[in-house]
Amino acid sequence: MTTVPPERVSAPSAASAPAGQGVGPLLRAWREQRRVSQLELALRADSSARHISFIETGRSRPSEEMVLRLAEHLDVPVRERNALLLAAGYAPHYPETPLDDPALDALRAGMEQLIQGYEPYPALVVDAMYHVHAANRGVLMLLDGIPEHLLTPPLNAMRLTLHPQGLAPRIRNLREWRGHLLAQMDRQIALRRSEPLRRLYEEVAAYPVPPEAAGAAEPAEPVPYFALPMQIEHEGRVLSFISSISTFNTPMDVTVAELAIETLLPADPATVKYLQSMVS
Repeated sequence: MTTVPPERVSAPSAASAPAGQGVGPLLRAWREQRRVSQLELALRADSSARHISFIETGRSRPSEEMVLRLAEHLDVPVRERNALLLAAGYAPHYPETPLDDPALDALRAGMEQLIQGYEPYPALVVDAMYHVHAANRGVLMLLDGIPEHLLTPPLNAMRLTLHPQGLAPRIRNLREWRGHLLAQMDRQIALRRSEPLRRLYEEVAAYPVPPEAAGAAEPAEPVPYFALPMQIEHEGRVLSFISSISTFNTPMDVTVAELAIETLLPADPATVKYLQSMVS
């Protein structure tokens, strides 16, 4: 059901840095991940390649401003910017507000209004580990009949999608869609070195593919899909959806930075007609 929002999972953290080496190895790891040379980073950050080298080798301690500047030019997520600051001996810069905190009431209300306004098309809110924080009736329709043990909070969109007792047997092009999801997760792990995400990947990758979902569905009439659809059976009909991900621009809070709103766009006229008939 879900695709990975780009650049949203955990990365090399202060805990994973070699003991006693501080922020330098972390910054070097991010620079190498981004395939940026010391000279290029120095030019972006209005510094010198020599200074960047000294920071990475521990010969120079960067200022708090420099850590944040380098993190910005390396496109480091806000959670990991805090880790860089801690490794450099500074306090975290970005708060991590619990989603149920009253300070985020307006955010939660806005997300709920957005996904409800998207009905009858499915929409949900997920975090960096694919935990579902909100879902509309379009999603609940697709989950009808799923065993209770998969619906026990916290719901996980990846497990719901790929578990053999979840949506997997209903997805008519499961092998193709499963391959897309696992490849996307694998790219994120390689980029960010997230152990929790790796464990989730290993879990869902080990799920057997239900034999009844091995074949791809053929639409009654050829449809020129503009992206890989998820073709899922619902009450004897095959519905086709294209996944779209929205994230918050310039977030200043770790929690908000790791939220994403996934919407499932109808991929063919038959799916549009069927879903609209359910609310007419």
